[in-house]
Amino acid sequence: MITIREVQTRSQRRAFVQFPLRLYKNNPCFVPPLYSDEMKLFRKDYHYYDDAEAVYYLAYRGKKVVGRISGILQRKSNEKWKQKRVRFTRFDCLDDQEAADALFGAVEAWAKRKGMEEVVGPLGFSDLEREGLLIEGFDELSTFEEQYNYPYYQKLIENLGYEKEVDWIEHKLYAPETPDPRIRDMREKLLKRFNLHMSDAKNAKEFIERYKDDFFCLLDDTYAEIYGTVPFTEKMKRELVKNFKLLIDVRYIAMVLDENEKPVCFGLCFPSIARAVQKSGGRLTLPTIFRVLRSVKKPEIIDLALIGVVPAYRGVSLVMIDEIMRMLTQGTAQYCETNLNLENNYSIHNLWKNFRSVQHKRRRSFVKKI
Repeated sequence: MITIREVQTRSQRRAFVQFPLRLYKNNPCFVPPLYSDEMKLFRKDYHYYDDAEAVYYLAYRGKKVVGRISGILQRKSNEKWKQKRVRFTRFDCLDDQEAADALFGAVEAWAKRKGMEEVVGPLGFSDLEREGLLIEGFDELSTFEEQYNYPYYQKLIENLGYEKEVDWIEHKLYAPETPDPRIRDMREKLLKRFNLHMSDAKNAKEFIERYKDDFFCLLDDTYAEIYGTVPFTEKMKRELVKNFKLLIDVRYIAMVLDENEKPVCFGLCFPSIARAVQKSGGRLTLPTIFRVLRSVKKPEIIDLALIGVVPAYRGVSLVMIDEIMRMLTQGTAQYCETNLNLENNYSIHNLWKNFRSVQHKRRRSFVKKI
């Protein structure tokens, strides 16, 4: 028999955060989030709670935890998209349909009490959190920005009446064997035509001080119509800047500026720290910090985090192709992970045709009327 309990006590909070660490122990593809970041979910001043609320549930069979799930009422998203939805996230479970039924039943009941009409996910508080259920690519290493799951999750969710809403696909990008010299020539012509230039920030501190405000405005504008996005609040900005500081390396950032030093196009990549945090279960122990710093200095993989361009400068995205090629040819990285791109985002997929690319993962967001 399955018992569902809402997470309220300290021990339940630890059990909620630790459950996937046990479920995926020794799995070579699973990359945990930072343990300290997950524990912040239970703080009343968590930066998303000004515009959202969440509930957390554990499923027990006897005294044993067999699953977990969270429901999020993201009010800003519902206002923006004119929907009545609760998002589900952090669903992890044994291959146990009874447990999955009970967990989703608890979230759906909570959603109904809040007057909502649909449950959708996996989606976090914003699209900068881990999202999408992995449905292809189970033998591939996750990036630090992604969530891994076993193949049976899809069956558990679809058995409950959830259907596909959108898919994301992901690629590995390799430098072309013979780079096209026309790309560099076209890049220079575009910059000259629009009177644009590249940022010359020397380090992460200088980059953040110069561009943090303009960057978030540009991000809001360029991602406004992207699935699952919500506007940034000041608290969200401060938290993201704090989290970015450890990973930002100006070698893996491309920022195109106009004559007034305003960003019009950007590509933000991070050196992959996936391997660095695997051994510690996401805890920032001293050995983990050393591994992270080593990964940042000499990355084997680059994770593409964000890329965007204001509509008036759409053609300037070609600069990003050249910049990613530079990252792949002038450093230690073997390839770049695109992370999640919506399957119908043809403009971004067209960029990847300039590389040797391999589509290796697919993720899905599900929806159900309740």
